[in-house]
Amino acid sequence: MLRLLLTCEHGGNLIPPAYAPLFHGHEDVLETHRGYDIGALELFNSIKPVADVSFYAETSRLLVELNRSANHAKLFSEFSNELPKSEKDRLLERHYKPYREQVEQMVQDFVSAGRRLLHIAVHTFTPVLEGEERKADIGLLYDPKRPHEQAYSKQWKAALNRADKDLVVRFNYPYLGISDGFPTYLRRKFTANEYVGIELEVNQRFPLDGGEKWQKLQALLAGTLQELVIRNRAELSGDSR
Repeated sequence: MLRLLLTCEHGGNLIPPAYAPLFHGHEDVLETHRGYDIGALELFNSIKPVADVSFYAETSRLLVELNRSANHAKLFSEFSNELPKSEKDRLLERHYKPYREQVEQMVQDFVSAGRRLLHIAVHTFTPVLEGEERKADIGLLYDPKRPHEQAYSKQWKAALNRADKDLVVRFNYPYLGISDGFPTYLRRKFTANEYVGIELEVNQRFPLDGGEKWQKLQALLAGTLQELVIRNRAELSGDSR
């Protein structure tokens, strides 16, 4: 049986009061795409009813980057990197490890129960980065060497384009699915048959513009993901109807 896990690592731009001085004079950056994934938490909440279990975080990525491995060079931003090691360790214990560990434990619980887990990590990306326009509406990031990830991503893209042929959906764009991220970490812990990790990336121009188009896109993503899960649950149970 297939189970759906939904996560959102960059849902907010919150800074605990103890660390607010780090951003003195730079508060505005927290409101930009650097501070959080604009629209991601709203999208996460729209899709949440489809999921079996879900987790989100609202601590700003500029304090500690929850979507990076613990040894990643950019785990801390230029604002938090100056903290002494003892304070960084405290940050990890209070804000990084609790989130990561509860998600990993949930994956382990499903796998131990004999379930295959589909993990959708909800993210958004800035329309323009360093002067270059990103040419996609939606990105589906996965590891091409893992057959279920490739197959599910292709099925999801096909469903999205059947519903809206003008929607530009690209694979492993604007980032590679094998780049350092939470799903990449989890792939090292679980087999390709146990764990299927896909990072959903949505262009921030939709939440920034708002309105009916953004609402329709959220509903479309939730609906097509539900179809994907139902279809593959049936196949896993031996019933392809």
